[in-house]
Amino acid sequence: MERKNSLERILALLDVFGEDRLEWTPDEMMEELGYSRPTLYRYLKILREAGFVTSMPTGGFALGPRVVELDFLVRKSDTLERYARPHMESCAAAWPCAALLVRWYGNKLLVVASESATPDLENDYPRGRPLPLARGAISRAVMSALNRRKLAPIVEANRSEMEAVGLGATLDEVQAELRRIRRRGYAVASGEVTPGVTGIAAPIFDGGTSPIGTFCVTIADESAARDVVDRIGNRVREVSAEISAQLAADRRAAEGDDA
Repeated sequence: MERKNSLERILALLDVFGEDRLEWTPDEMMEELGYSRPTLYRYLKILREAGFVTSMPTGGFALGPRVVELDFLVRKSDTLERYARPHMESCAAAWPCAALLVRWYGNKLLVVASESATPDLENDYPRGRPLPLARGAISRAVMSALNRRKLAPIVEANRSEMEAVGLGATLDEVQAELRRIRRRGYAVASGEVTPGVTGIAAPIFDGGTSPIGTFCVTIADESAARDVVDRIGNRVREVSAEISAQLAADRRAAEGDDA
């Protein structure tokens, strides 16, 4: 087995924290990660002094205030959110919906910003909560932009769930459905992520060949008539293309400055 370096081992320690496990004791961490006690405590000391973890009265550890500070800085510096914000506001003004901006990194989909005209429309995925990888319009929009090599491991890991929502039972079947989405320019799914809610999403690029996220509008099923979904889908596709063009221009400008 390939040995991890110290940085990878520290990052793995941070990765144990999740919505289903917000606090860990040192003994639980050692069992989960296989670290020796001296190694674990050395890493915890580094992370605690930097504010990434904090000691709890129970004797365990939880994520610390530095994470909150970094989130503030991300909000201040995120060009993607700055470009998307006016479009989220205009969509929320045009339809009884919520507009979402989602980041794609690694194999995770993460809501980073939202704007809602319908506070009563239930949103199970606020900023920072990962979305399902194999269900919903956001997932379909991202996967429709992936090549076969990048798509294959995602399908293999989520085959049964994809089959359950009608995406297909094999890689070829999934790709055939995703090609239809790519030709249309946006994905639509109803009730797969939040019951009673239809999502319409399109991928966003930054000048590269792989998507970095999606622009999505969610609307209650009772408001999602076919003509409404079509109008929203066309708008979502246009917004994603406009944001992608802005990000690509930024990348070209940066590369020109470096030349």
